[in-house]
Amino acid sequence: MPRLRRSDTTGPGYGRRRTRSGFRYIDEGGRPLHDEATIERITALVIPPAWTDVWIAPYANAHIQAVGTDGAGRRQYLYHEAWSRKQAERKFDRALDLGLALPSARRLVTLDLRGVTGSRERALAAGFRLLDSARLRVGSERFALEHGSHGLTTLLCAHATVSGNSVLLDFPGKSGQAWSSETEDEDLAAVVRSLKTRGPRARLLAWKSGNTWRPLRAQEVNDYVRERTNGDFTAKDFRTLHGSIIAATALRRLGVAPNATRCARNVVIAVKETADALGNTPAVARSSYIDPRVLDRYQSGDLLEGRGLAPETALRRLILGT
Repeated sequence: MPRLRRSDTTGPGYGRRRTRSGFRYIDEGGRPLHDEATIERITALVIPPAWTDVWIAPYANAHIQAVGTDGAGRRQYLYHEAWSRKQAERKFDRALDLGLALPSARRLVTLDLRGVTGSRERALAAGFRLLDSARLRVGSERFALEHGSHGLTTLLCAHATVSGNSVLLDFPGKSGQAWSSETEDEDLAAVVRSLKTRGPRARLLAWKSGNTWRPLRAQEVNDYVRERTNGDFTAKDFRTLHGSIIAATALRRLGVAPNATRCARNVVIAVKETADALGNTPAVARSSYIDPRVLDRYQSGDLLEGRGLAPETALRRLILGT
């Protein structure tokens, strides 16, 4: 990896001005840039035309290459390719480490699920179990209010149905996409059943403080994940781990490909199945939620083991050989 320098996005940088044919790039003094290599680097970033208040790194080896404000008013970042690659490697390694921590964490979560009705720990445990089984996003208050899209912490009681030991979720997810999942879990079903008695418009995951029910916040869920796993993990790591497991499991079912054409076709099928399970596009699923080493191993003829191993253990063995 090339040696990168940390960007200071509040310091001097380049900008851009819209012209009839596109954009003109300018230095911090407002003068047009003429250096061909610099202009070529900036053009290659493909900064979205809709971004405003754009800051562009003056150095080719800056870890943040550009910053801008999108149409929703959010600050967005474009990173150096080498930085993004290294961060992705760390993300997928962290997902494997989460897999190691899950057996003991799940036992602790089960104890919390069987705890006092209405307690904070019981609600947090239900959140953990849903992250682990239903692969939910953690949820955003702003997205729930502005777009009507929900995640774990913004689910309403109306979004959950309990049938026997099954918990069924049905709600509008990110980008308004319909999301549905079913989890078979006696302890979780008991908790959700008790929480649903508060009425359909109440937040599903909440705990009782005196006479007041307090909805869980995303930060509380992430703190609980760290506490129970004894590691620096967040809700998103569950989706990364399970995305890789889903892809590897699909490829095992499809079997070793007899030729390159069938191999490529099977990879497309596995990526599509992963995208459907996570509520993403295939492009996002492949780039963000499937460890590339899963696909590399498949292309080399290696499959996920299935003889009695926990999926997390089998995934780690497939990727790392341990």
